[in-house]
Amino acid sequence: MVKVALVPCTDYAQAEKAVETAIDLIGGVETLINKEEKLLLKPNLLAKTPVEKACTTHPAVFGGVAKYLLAHGYTHLSYGDSPGHGDPHGNAKECGIAAAADALGIPAADFSGGIRTPYAGGKVANEFILANAVPEADGIINICKMKTHMLERITGAQKNLFGCVFGLNKGASHVKFPNSVEFAKMLADLNCMLPARLHVMDGIVAMEGNGPQSGTPKQMGVILASTDPIALDTVFASLVYLDPTLVPTNVIGGARGVGECDAAKIEVVTPDGSLTVPEAQAKYGDKTFDVYRAPEDKGEIKYLRPFKKLIRRRPKIKKDLCVKCGICVKSCPVPGGALHFEKKGKPPVYDYSKCIGCYCCQEMCPKRAIYDYQNPIAKIANIKFKI
Repeated sequence: MVKVALVPCTDYAQAEKAVETAIDLIGGVETLINKEEKLLLKPNLLAKTPVEKACTTHPAVFGGVAKYLLAHGYTHLSYGDSPGHGDPHGNAKECGIAAAADALGIPAADFSGGIRTPYAGGKVANEFILANAVPEADGIINICKMKTHMLERITGAQKNLFGCVFGLNKGASHVKFPNSVEFAKMLADLNCMLPARLHVMDGIVAMEGNGPQSGTPKQMGVILASTDPIALDTVFASLVYLDPTLVPTNVIGGARGVGECDAAKIEVVTPDGSLTVPEAQAKYGDKTFDVYRAPEDKGEIKYLRPFKKLIRRRPKIKKDLCVKCGICVKSCPVPGGALHFEKKGKPPVYDYSKCIGCYCCQEMCPKRAIYDYQNPIAKIANIKFKI
């Protein structure tokens, strides 16, 4: 059985103790990591947003992990992340991670450029452009955030390691791996390649809805920890009543050997004893969590095929929120762009014939002006036919 620690914690003032308890529940750090290893702490620093937005790893959770490591004699520490847009140092400063690291004497790692790094074991990706500091690390401590994600439904432990890829190359990855399945295959290769030693998830206040940047904070009140990123993400999915088998990163990563995606083989360890995944869901889960739960359209329903372009999910701009900053246009990884400014003073417009549905535009929008649109016909079809 694979262990995932679940520690109830409703207040960030108690996060340090909750992190300590969670790591101890899975055996303690000294059973997992050599003290001479150079460790890279990898929080989620997606955007330059205040901590209250629940977009980034909370500094109390980051600090809890760092203090735990320092208290156990792990001194070769640095931290970093490479967001798809913006300056990682600016993001770290805005959300409080930089201050937490400075207070503990933990330096920022070099994420200013990338290194082409071959991976002979890749199934779909035989190389990655990793941020400068990543190949230098002996081990990675993944400190992720519990959030929704428009492409993969949720973003947790596995997806957070995509931040080890140097920022400018993230767009190229979306073009090369243009849908949720192909992208999950790439993430599986990346997770197999990187030396992640421990995964800790900040689920005290999660993000629901239009994640991973533009969603709504949601109190979930948990800290999760595991050595297995897929098992951790499987528990996360279950806690929000999302079938884990609908999460491409879980299914594909499980088949690839990244970790365990079978809930029956996962033991949820808590301060009060062990639970099965369904028991943990019943005790700590939230059915009201806003996440996309509908089955994917596999194209089996031939009567709906003529309407495929009409019913597919796609990004759309809320004109009243758009400030015409152009970040979405710059973020589009498609050659030539799938959206552009057509009229001066007006929001950008999409060319959906080019759009690959990667949601980079939605992920990078600083004003929450882009959302996941589904035609009402698709919603009816899903109820009637389970597309």
